[in-house]
Amino acid sequence: MTRPNSAHYILVVFIALGIAVLALSFGTSRLSMMQIWTSLTQIQQGAQSNADIIIQQIRLPRILLGFTVGALLGLAGSSIQGLFRNPLAEPGLLGVSTGATLSAMAVLILFPGVFALTYEWLGGFTLPVFAFVGAALSTFVVLAIQGTQSASTTTMILAGVAVNIVAGAGISLCAYLATDEQLRTLTFWGLGSLGSANWTKATIAVMGLLVCWPLLWRCYRPLNALLLGESEARHLGFNVRRLKILVILLVALAVGTAVAFCGIIGFVGLVIPHIVRMIFGPDHRHVIPLSTLLGGILLVLSDLFARVVIAPAEIPVGVVTAAIGGPFFIFLLVRNRRVLL
Repeated sequence: MTRPNSAHYILVVFIALGIAVLALSFGTSRLSMMQIWTSLTQIQQGAQSNADIIIQQIRLPRILLGFTVGALLGLAGSSIQGLFRNPLAEPGLLGVSTGATLSAMAVLILFPGVFALTYEWLGGFTLPVFAFVGAALSTFVVLAIQGTQSASTTTMILAGVAVNIVAGAGISLCAYLATDEQLRTLTFWGLGSLGSANWTKATIAVMGLLVCWPLLWRCYRPLNALLLGESEARHLGFNVRRLKILVILLVALAVGTAVAFCGIIGFVGLVIPHIVRMIFGPDHRHVIPLSTLLGGILLVLSDLFARVVIAPAEIPVGVVTAAIGGPFFIFLLVRNRRVLL
């Protein structure tokens, strides 16, 4: 294992900037570096050409939203793995994402009056708030099933499966009662996509990240102590119960924000934190920020692949991340099979 230093963070930032430039350049229309530079330096003047429209109104907000959502998922995955003390914990596997989806879809389809009333107060924050409630409830249910002591991986996964089944039944009911337009929205949520990105969504997602990241990073000491066990963490002076509530609420906020704007994008929160731990060790002081940065990079890179592989059409980015994360999850299961037995 390598101890991370400032050079590693600088390298990750440069990689992120390089991938962002590639994402600005490639797509249905190929743009040159000169066009990108000219458009970015004149962004305050507004779009003046087709290249400016593509960069400023389509690709730039999409990249920002993609990086922020990936960062939120990487942040949520690293935090929830630390809380459950298990590398197989992931928001999608534990039912957090489906719980957020069910809550958001239920208020849209079953209770449109409640959504309309709430929208008058919250505006663009409405769906993230309802998704946050569903994500928080799902996580609390899994934590309650797991129990206060260190439960096995099997118990945790089965709890997530149970939550996913119940939430999936609710989503199916919403699909049955939905209109054609609502059904298209539900399908979009299930596949995961950045196709509806705009500056408003990107701004709200950035605000969610700015709330979640500092608070979760400040939990790195109790999360490190929790690796030794709950009793040991209490003996070291940490309030484990308060830590659990805080982490669950912040993870729910992160996942709820991601799901509300982009749908279910799985396995980012599983793959990235595990890779970071394999390379840099389990210290959450570095696992949390590196997982946040690399999660954003992975999602922007996956979205770039989804946009260019069958251009001018595009693959839902959730399909790409599932194709990456599915085999990786199987690898983790095989690697931890002794724990599962």
